[in-house]
Amino acid sequence: MFGFVDETTIEVASGNGGKGAVSFRREKYVPKGGPDGGDGGRGGDALFVVRRNLKTLSHLRSQRIFRAGDGQPGAKRNRHGRDGEGIVVPVPPGTVIREATTGALIKDLGDERQEWLFLQGGRGGKGNAHFKTSTHRTPRFSQPGEPGTAVQVRVEIHIIADVGLVGYPNAGKSTLLSVLTNATPKTGDYPFTTLTPNLGVLRSSDRELVIADIPGIIEGASHGAGLGLEFLKHIARTTVLAYLIDLSAENYLEAFPVLRKELASYSRELEMKERLLVGTKLDLPETSERLAELGRAFPDERVVAVSALTHQGLADLISELLGYGR
Repeated sequence: MFGFVDETTIEVASGNGGKGAVSFRREKYVPKGGPDGGDGGRGGDALFVVRRNLKTLSHLRSQRIFRAGDGQPGAKRNRHGRDGEGIVVPVPPGTVIREATTGALIKDLGDERQEWLFLQGGRGGKGNAHFKTSTHRTPRFSQPGEPGTAVQVRVEIHIIADVGLVGYPNAGKSTLLSVLTNATPKTGDYPFTTLTPNLGVLRSSDRELVIADIPGIIEGASHGAGLGLEFLKHIARTTVLAYLIDLSAENYLEAFPVLRKELASYSRELEMKERLLVGTKLDLPETSERLAELGRAFPDERVVAVSALTHQGLADLISELLGYGR
Protein backbone atom coordinates (compact mmCIF):
# COMPACT_ATOMS: atom_id res chain seq x y z
CA MET A 1 0.00 0.00 0.00
CA PHE A 2 3.04 2.24 -0.36
CA GLY A 3 2.90 3.24 3.29
CA PHE A 4 -0.66 4.55 3.08
CA VAL A 5 -2.49 3.71 6.30
CA ASP A 6 -6.03 5.07 6.64
CA GLU A 7 -7.27 3.06 9.62
CA THR A 8 -5.72 1.65 12.78
CA THR A 9 -6.54 0.86 16.41
CA ILE A 10 -4.62 2.40 19.29
CA GLU A 11 -4.90 2.63 23.07
CA VAL A 12 -4.92 6.07 24.66
CA ALA A 13 -4.59 6.57 28.42
CA SER A 14 -4.49 9.56 30.74
CA GLY A 15 -2.20 9.50 33.79
CA ASN A 16 -3.02 8.48 37.33
CA GLY A 17 -3.15 11.11 40.04
CA GLY A 18 -0.40 11.01 42.68
CA LYS A 19 -1.07 9.92 46.25
CA GLY A 20 -1.34 12.54 48.97
CA ALA A 21 1.40 12.42 51.61
CA VAL A 22 1.11 11.58 55.30
CA SER A 23 3.65 13.65 57.17
CA PHE A 24 4.05 15.67 60.43
CA ARG A 25 6.24 18.61 61.25
CA ARG A 26 9.32 17.48 63.14
CA GLU A 27 11.36 20.53 64.00
CA LYS A 28 13.54 21.46 66.93
CA TYR A 29 11.50 23.07 69.72
CA VAL A 30 8.27 21.99 67.98
CA PRO A 31 7.82 18.45 69.34
CA LYS A 32 4.16 18.24 68.45
CA GLY A 33 4.04 19.83 64.99
CA GLY A 34 0.86 19.35 63.01
CA PRO A 35 0.28 17.41 59.77
CA ASP A 36 2.09 18.78 56.72
CA GLY A 37 1.53 16.15 54.03
CA GLY A 38 1.24 17.72 50.56
CA ASP A 39 -1.16 16.85 47.76
CA GLY A 40 -0.35 14.49 44.93
CA GLY A 41 0.11 15.82 41.41
CA ARG A 42 -2.54 15.55 38.73
CA GLY A 43 -2.18 12.88 36.05
CA GLY A 44 -1.35 14.02 32.54
CA ASP A 45 -4.08 14.62 29.97
CA ALA A 46 -4.37 12.83 26.61
CA LEU A 47 -5.03 15.00 23.56
CA PHE A 48 -5.47 14.60 19.80
CA VAL A 49 -3.89 17.33 17.67
CA VAL A 50 -4.57 17.86 13.94
CA ARG A 51 -1.36 18.44 11.98
CA ARG A 52 -1.56 19.38 8.33
CA ASN A 53 1.84 17.91 7.48
CA LEU A 54 0.50 14.40 8.14
CA LYS A 55 -1.24 12.57 5.29
CA THR A 56 -1.65 9.03 6.64
CA LEU A 57 -1.82 7.15 9.95
CA SER A 58 1.36 5.17 9.32
CA HIS A 59 3.03 6.77 12.36
CA LEU A 60 0.39 5.16 14.59
CA ARG A 61 1.34 1.69 13.38
CA SER A 62 4.72 1.89 15.08
CA GLN A 63 3.35 3.27 18.36
CA ARG A 64 0.07 1.64 19.39
CA ILE A 65 -0.08 2.82 23.02
CA PHE A 66 -0.18 6.49 24.01
CA ARG A 67 -0.05 6.94 27.77
CA ALA A 68 0.25 10.20 29.69
CA GLY A 69 2.51 10.47 32.72
CA ASP A 70 1.35 9.83 36.29
CA GLY A 71 1.23 12.56 38.91
CA GLN A 72 3.92 12.33 41.57
CA PRO A 73 3.04 11.77 45.25
CA GLY A 74 2.91 14.70 47.64
CA ALA A 75 5.74 15.30 50.11
CA LYS A 76 6.31 16.66 53.59
CA ARG A 77 6.21 20.38 54.34
CA ASN A 78 3.05 20.67 52.22
CA ARG A 79 4.93 20.15 49.00
CA HIS A 80 2.71 19.39 46.02
CA GLY A 81 3.65 16.45 43.80
CA ARG A 82 4.61 17.22 40.22
CA ASP A 83 1.81 16.92 37.65
CA GLY A 84 2.12 14.14 35.08
CA GLU A 85 3.22 15.00 31.56
CA GLY A 86 0.44 15.03 28.99
CA ILE A 87 0.47 12.91 25.84
CA VAL A 88 -0.34 14.17 22.35
CA VAL A 89 -1.60 11.94 19.53
CA PRO A 90 -0.88 13.71 16.20
CA VAL A 91 -3.33 12.99 13.38
CA PRO A 92 -3.90 14.33 9.84
CA PRO A 93 -6.86 16.49 8.77
CA GLY A 94 -10.03 14.52 8.20
CA THR A 95 -9.46 12.14 11.12
CA VAL A 96 -12.42 10.41 12.75
CA ILE A 97 -12.19 8.79 16.19
CA ARG A 98 -14.45 5.79 16.89
CA GLU A 99 -14.98 3.38 19.76
CA ALA A 100 -12.88 0.33 18.91
CA THR A 101 -15.45 -2.41 19.47
CA THR A 102 -18.76 -0.81 18.50
CA GLY A 103 -17.54 1.68 15.89
CA ALA A 104 -19.59 4.43 17.56
CA LEU A 105 -18.43 7.92 16.60
CA ILE A 106 -16.54 9.71 19.37
CA LYS A 107 -15.17 12.74 17.51
CA ASP A 108 -14.86 14.03 13.95
CA LEU A 109 -11.79 16.25 13.91
CA GLY A 110 -12.48 17.69 10.46
CA ASP A 111 -9.85 19.76 8.69
CA GLU A 112 -9.29 22.59 11.14
CA ARG A 113 -6.10 22.98 13.10
CA GLN A 114 -7.42 21.95 16.43
CA GLU A 115 -6.34 20.44 19.71
CA TRP A 116 -8.93 18.22 21.35
CA LEU A 117 -8.80 17.09 24.98
CA PHE A 118 -9.79 13.42 24.85
CA LEU A 119 -9.07 12.15 28.39
CA GLN A 120 -8.38 14.15 31.53
CA GLY A 121 -5.77 12.92 33.96
CA GLY A 122 -6.79 11.67 37.40
CA ARG A 123 -6.83 14.23 40.22
CA GLY A 124 -4.10 14.06 42.80
CA GLY A 125 -5.01 12.88 46.29
CA LYS A 126 -5.08 15.31 49.21
CA GLY A 127 -2.37 15.10 51.81
CA ASN A 128 -3.12 14.64 55.50
CA ALA A 129 -2.77 18.38 56.13
CA HIS A 130 -6.31 18.75 54.72
CA PHE A 131 -7.83 16.45 57.33
CA LYS A 132 -6.78 18.13 60.56
CA THR A 133 -9.75 19.17 62.73
CA SER A 134 -10.20 20.51 66.25
CA THR A 135 -10.95 17.01 67.45
CA HIS A 136 -8.55 15.12 65.20
CA ARG A 137 -5.21 16.89 65.24
CA THR A 138 -3.02 14.06 63.93
CA PRO A 139 -4.71 12.47 60.90
CA ARG A 140 -2.60 9.55 59.74
CA PHE A 141 -4.25 9.11 56.39
CA SER A 142 -4.41 10.80 53.01
CA GLN A 143 -6.26 10.36 49.74
CA PRO A 144 -5.04 8.11 46.97
CA GLY A 145 -4.85 9.71 43.55
CA GLU A 146 -7.68 9.15 41.09
CA PRO A 147 -6.86 6.63 38.37
CA GLY A 148 -6.53 7.77 34.79
CA THR A 149 -8.66 6.39 31.97
CA ALA A 150 -7.55 4.00 29.23
CA VAL A 151 -9.60 3.64 26.04
CA GLN A 152 -9.09 1.68 22.84
CA VAL A 153 -10.12 3.69 19.79
CA ARG A 154 -10.22 3.16 16.06
CA VAL A 155 -8.67 6.06 14.17
CA GLU A 156 -9.72 6.62 10.56
CA ILE A 157 -8.91 9.16 7.85
CA HIS A 158 -11.64 10.47 5.59
CA ILE A 159 -9.76 12.41 2.94
CA ILE A 160 -10.96 15.97 2.54
CA ALA A 161 -11.37 17.04 -1.07
CA ASP A 162 -13.66 19.23 -3.16
CA VAL A 163 -13.87 16.80 -6.09
CA GLY A 164 -13.73 13.00 -6.03
CA LEU A 165 -12.80 11.13 -9.20
CA VAL A 166 -14.57 7.77 -9.36
CA GLY A 167 -14.64 5.20 -12.09
CA TYR A 168 -13.67 1.75 -13.22
CA PRO A 169 -10.02 0.69 -12.94
CA ASN A 170 -8.08 2.10 -15.90
CA ALA A 171 -10.70 4.77 -16.64
CA GLY A 172 -7.93 7.39 -16.71
CA LYS A 173 -8.41 8.95 -13.27
CA SER A 174 -4.74 9.10 -12.30
CA THR A 175 -3.67 10.48 -15.68
CA LEU A 176 -6.37 13.15 -15.56
CA LEU A 177 -5.42 14.09 -12.00
CA SER A 178 -1.80 14.59 -13.04
CA VAL A 179 -2.90 16.87 -15.89
CA LEU A 180 -5.33 18.91 -13.80
CA THR A 181 -3.15 19.31 -10.71
CA ASN A 182 0.32 19.16 -9.29
CA ALA A 183 -0.07 15.50 -8.31
CA THR A 184 2.18 12.81 -9.77
CA PRO A 185 0.26 9.57 -9.23
CA LYS A 186 1.45 6.26 -10.61
CA THR A 187 -0.21 5.58 -13.97
CA GLY A 188 -0.27 2.62 -16.34
CA ASP A 189 -2.40 0.74 -18.84
CA TYR A 190 -3.59 -1.97 -16.48
CA PRO A 191 -6.25 -2.26 -13.76
CA PHE A 192 -5.67 -1.13 -10.19
CA THR A 193 -2.63 1.00 -10.94
CA THR A 194 -3.86 3.26 -8.14
CA LEU A 195 -3.67 1.41 -4.83
CA THR A 196 -3.99 4.45 -2.59
CA PRO A 197 -6.03 7.67 -2.82
CA ASN A 198 -4.09 10.47 -4.49
CA LEU A 199 -4.63 14.17 -3.90
CA GLY A 200 -3.88 17.12 -6.12
CA VAL A 201 -4.66 20.83 -6.14
CA LEU A 202 -6.23 22.52 -9.17
CA ARG A 203 -5.25 26.20 -9.18
CA SER A 204 -6.88 28.81 -11.38
CA SER A 205 -6.25 32.50 -10.67
CA ASP A 206 -7.42 32.94 -7.06
CA ARG A 207 -9.30 29.63 -6.86
CA GLU A 208 -8.11 26.27 -5.57
CA LEU A 209 -9.80 22.88 -5.65
CA VAL A 210 -8.54 19.75 -3.94
CA ILE A 211 -9.15 16.72 -6.16
CA ALA A 212 -8.99 13.12 -4.94
CA ASP A 213 -8.34 10.16 -7.24
CA ILE A 214 -10.03 7.18 -5.58
CA PRO A 215 -8.86 3.64 -6.52
CA GLY A 216 -10.99 1.98 -9.17
CA ILE A 217 -14.49 0.83 -8.29
CA ILE A 218 -15.80 -2.40 -9.76
CA GLU A 219 -19.20 -4.05 -9.61
CA GLY A 220 -19.59 -5.46 -6.11
CA ALA A 221 -17.24 -2.93 -4.52
CA SER A 222 -19.82 -1.92 -1.90
CA HIS A 223 -19.80 -5.54 -0.72
CA GLY A 224 -16.02 -5.79 -0.54
CA ALA A 225 -15.04 -6.72 -4.09
CA GLY A 226 -11.82 -5.28 -5.49
CA LEU A 227 -10.42 -2.20 -3.77
CA GLY A 228 -13.62 -0.15 -3.79
CA LEU A 229 -15.00 -0.75 -0.31
CA GLU A 230 -11.68 0.10 1.30
CA PHE A 231 -11.67 3.60 -0.18
CA LEU A 232 -15.30 4.59 -0.70
CA LYS A 233 -15.25 6.35 2.68
CA HIS A 234 -12.71 8.82 1.27
CA ILE A 235 -15.28 10.46 -0.99
CA ALA A 236 -17.75 11.04 1.86
CA ARG A 237 -16.59 14.67 2.34
CA THR A 238 -16.35 15.69 -1.31
CA THR A 239 -18.59 18.40 -2.75
CA VAL A 240 -18.95 16.83 -6.20
CA LEU A 241 -18.22 13.44 -7.74
CA ALA A 242 -16.81 13.24 -11.23
CA TYR A 243 -17.78 9.88 -12.76
CA LEU A 244 -15.09 9.05 -15.30
CA ILE A 245 -16.38 7.01 -18.26
CA ASP A 246 -13.84 5.38 -20.57
CA LEU A 247 -15.29 6.14 -24.00
CA SER A 248 -13.01 3.56 -25.63
CA ALA A 249 -14.51 0.69 -23.59
CA GLU A 250 -17.24 -1.44 -25.12
CA ASN A 251 -19.34 -1.22 -21.93
CA TYR A 252 -19.09 2.56 -21.65
CA LEU A 253 -22.88 3.00 -21.38
CA GLU A 254 -23.05 0.55 -18.46
CA ALA A 255 -20.39 2.26 -16.37
CA PHE A 256 -22.38 5.12 -14.87
CA PRO A 257 -25.39 3.05 -13.67
CA VAL A 258 -23.08 0.44 -12.12
CA LEU A 259 -20.90 3.04 -10.39
CA ARG A 260 -23.93 4.90 -9.07
CA LYS A 261 -25.47 1.65 -7.80
CA GLU A 262 -22.27 0.75 -5.94
CA LEU A 263 -22.12 4.17 -4.30
CA ALA A 264 -25.79 3.99 -3.32
CA SER A 265 -25.24 0.54 -1.78
CA TYR A 266 -22.42 1.93 0.33
CA SER A 267 -24.11 5.20 1.26
CA ARG A 268 -27.25 6.92 0.06
CA GLU A 269 -25.55 10.23 0.81
CA LEU A 270 -22.83 9.47 -1.74
CA GLU A 271 -25.32 8.71 -4.47
CA MET A 272 -27.10 12.04 -3.85
CA LYS A 273 -23.99 14.21 -4.13
CA GLU A 274 -23.66 16.63 -7.01
CA ARG A 275 -22.12 14.85 -9.97
CA LEU A 276 -20.57 15.31 -13.36
CA LEU A 277 -20.08 12.68 -16.08
CA VAL A 278 -16.65 12.95 -17.67
CA GLY A 279 -15.96 10.96 -20.82
CA THR A 280 -12.25 10.14 -21.10
CA LYS A 281 -9.80 9.20 -23.87
CA LEU A 282 -11.51 11.54 -26.34
CA ASP A 283 -8.46 11.32 -28.64
CA LEU A 284 -9.19 7.68 -29.55
CA PRO A 285 -11.27 6.60 -32.60
CA GLU A 286 -15.09 6.57 -32.36
CA THR A 287 -15.11 8.33 -28.98
CA SER A 288 -16.76 11.49 -30.32
CA GLU A 289 -19.75 9.45 -31.50
CA ARG A 290 -19.84 7.62 -28.17
CA LEU A 291 -19.79 10.92 -26.29
CA ALA A 292 -22.93 12.01 -28.15
CA GLU A 293 -24.55 8.65 -27.34
CA LEU A 294 -23.59 9.05 -23.66
CA GLY A 295 -25.37 12.40 -23.56
CA ARG A 296 -28.49 10.93 -25.17
CA ALA A 297 -28.49 7.98 -22.74
CA PHE A 298 -28.39 10.25 -19.69
CA PRO A 299 -30.15 13.48 -20.68
CA ASP A 300 -30.55 14.69 -17.10
CA GLU A 301 -26.80 14.57 -16.37
CA ARG A 302 -24.09 17.15 -17.03
CA VAL A 303 -21.69 15.54 -19.49
CA VAL A 304 -18.26 16.73 -20.62
CA ALA A 305 -15.37 14.91 -22.28
CA VAL A 306 -11.61 15.25 -22.21
CA SER A 307 -8.40 13.81 -23.50
CA ALA A 308 -5.64 13.88 -20.90
CA LEU A 309 -3.18 13.15 -23.71
CA THR A 310 -4.07 15.99 -26.10
CA HIS A 311 -5.79 18.25 -23.50
CA GLN A 312 -8.88 18.39 -25.72
CA GLY A 313 -11.84 19.54 -23.62
CA LEU A 314 -9.61 20.28 -20.61
CA ALA A 315 -10.62 23.96 -20.35
CA ASP A 316 -14.32 23.04 -20.34
CA LEU A 317 -13.76 20.44 -17.63
CA ILE A 318 -11.83 22.90 -15.45
CA SER A 319 -14.60 25.47 -15.83
CA GLU A 320 -17.18 22.89 -14.77
CA LEU A 321 -15.18 21.79 -11.74
CA LEU A 322 -14.51 25.35 -10.56
CA GLY A 323 -18.25 25.93 -10.65
CA TYR A 324 -18.61 23.43 -7.83
CA GLY A 325 -15.92 25.01 -5.64
CA ARG A 326 -16.63 25.63 -1.99
